[in-house]
Amino acid sequence: MIDIRMIRKFRADWKHYVGQSFLASLTVFLVLLFLTIQDAVIVAAIGATAFIVFAMPANVTAHASNVIGGHLIGFSAGCLCALIPQSSIWWSIVAYSVAVGLSTLIMVIVDKEHPPAAATALGLAITGFSLNAAIAVLTSAVVLGLAHHFLKRFIKDLV
Repeated sequence: MIDIRMIRKFRADWKHYVGQSFLASLTVFLVLLFLTIQDAVIVAAIGATAFIVFAMPANVTAHASNVIGGHLIGFSAGCLCALIPQSSIWWSIVAYSVAVGLSTLIMVIVDKEHPPAAATALGLAITGFSLNAAIAVLTSAVVLGLAHHFLKRFIKDLV
């Protein structure tokens, strides 16, 4: 149910809601130009990152170093786990699970937590390395990280 406080908050900050949502849409649009439907899991991870950066910019997981570092870790862990021979459904499940667990472990150890990066690891474990995915993940992580860094004075938490 819609609360009167929510309506008041939206009325007061509607420009931020619309503008920041547009920036999230634009970022995902640009990423989709580089990816195919086979990379859908990676697109989902970038969409989640765009949400965090533009809707929750004060959250530590939105910081540029976490966005970029987390996705680099997820990308690396996913590519590594894609090398696990997936001769059966069971080995595939093991590889996918290890990708998420390994990326989580490394992100926590090096203090670069960014939850959507675990989905990046999963997506790359499923699809394997592709140049398009590498370009899209790394470019979008850098663009989103830089957007957070340079726009943090102008964007505000919407949640």
